[in-house]
Amino acid sequence: MAALHIDDDPALAHEHALAASRSAGRIAVVRETVAITAYAVGDFALALRELRTFRRISGRDDQIALMVDSERGVGRPDRALEVGRAVDRAALPTDVRVELAIAMSGARLDLGQTDRALQELDIPELDPDTAYPWSPGLFAARAAVLEELGQVDEAAKWQRRADVAEAALGEIDADTETIEVDEIDEIEIDEEPEGDDEIDDDETEIDDEAEGELETEFDAEVSAVDELDGEKDAAASASPDASETAETPASDREDGPEDRA
Repeated sequence: MAALHIDDDPALAHEHALAASRSAGRIAVVRETVAITAYAVGDFALALRELRTFRRISGRDDQIALMVDSERGVGRPDRALEVGRAVDRAALPTDVRVELAIAMSGARLDLGQTDRALQELDIPELDPDTAYPWSPGLFAARAAVLEELGQVDEAAKWQRRADVAEAALGEIDADTETIEVDEIDEIEIDEEPEGDDEIDDDETEIDDEAEGELETEFDAEVSAVDELDGEKDAAASASPDASETAETPASDREDGPEDRA
């Protein structure tokens, strides 16, 4: 819910994040969300505290730029520079490294170090001829520093580059969405796949084989039952009849010696 409202209603997003932290305070992403929403509503002290907790739980420096900016927010630009210098920039993802450079440049501006603020932005990712996702923010930051230095024309040039990069990236995103929709439409078209007859023949052969196996098994079971019945009949013929083994009635018995006497 916080992500849904962060742009249009940061205060509401912050309330959702705080509610989540009360029940899942040991989860890194929850503390990260609280920090981001706190920063969005201007509570830099809370943002800084939550960012430190997120960093301790996750072991990641993904939000190092936000930590630097939060230190600036509580009025500690010197501390902000220390926090930024303490990380290995080469180990950071490119977008995080660019965001850190922008935050460090802002801290230099806070300290009145305008020339050094411009130097913080002289990074390999500053390519005026190519638009990357981080380019609009980087170009705009450079324009702001150049304006502080009194280089108005140069500042305007970089601001135009920022606007062009943002527009170009927006068009690319729109084209990407259109391509994705077209691919989905093509997938939904019902077309008879090639080689259906071959597939049907294979399935028929498999069914015939299965039916033959079942018939063989059935015949074997019938033979076994017949054999068993034959054995029972043979056993019954060899055994004396039950009536013959029963006790002979007294009238049918042969007279014994005493009766003959």
